[in-house]
Amino acid sequence: MLRNKETNKKGHTVDKRLYEMHAGICAALANAKRIQIIDLLQDGEKMAGILAREMGINKANLSQHLQLMKSKGIVLSRRDGVSTYYSIANSKIITACRLMREVMMEQLENISKLQQEYVERH
Repeated sequence: MLRNKETNKKGHTVDKRLYEMHAGICAALANAKRIQIIDLLQDGEKMAGILAREMGINKANLSQHLQLMKSKGIVLSRRDGVSTYYSIANSKIITACRLMREVMMEQLENISKLQQEYVERH
C-alpha cells in the first residue's frame, strides 16, 4: 500500500494512483468531439441520437466517444426502452472545462494584443 503513496513539496501525502486517474481523464478529454459532448450535456441529459444529430456525426462514432467517456467516469448512461440517455457524471467536470475555456480565452486575448502591438509598430 505504501508504494502508491508519496509526499509532495508541501508535505502532503498523495496517492500516486490519482496522477494516473487524472492523466486518464485528461487523455479522454483530449478530443474536440468529447469536449463538444460535455458542452452539449451541460444543461442535462440527452438521448444519444439527439447528440449525434447536434454534433453532425454518426451514431457509431458517437458511441465510441461515449463509451470511452463512460469508462473514465465522465458521463453516465441510462436506458429507457430502446433509447439511451447520457448525462455528465459530476458537475465539477463542467466547471473544470469552463475554467480551461477561460484560460484559453485569456491566451487568445493576449495573442490578439501582441498581434495588434506588432501591427501598430510596423
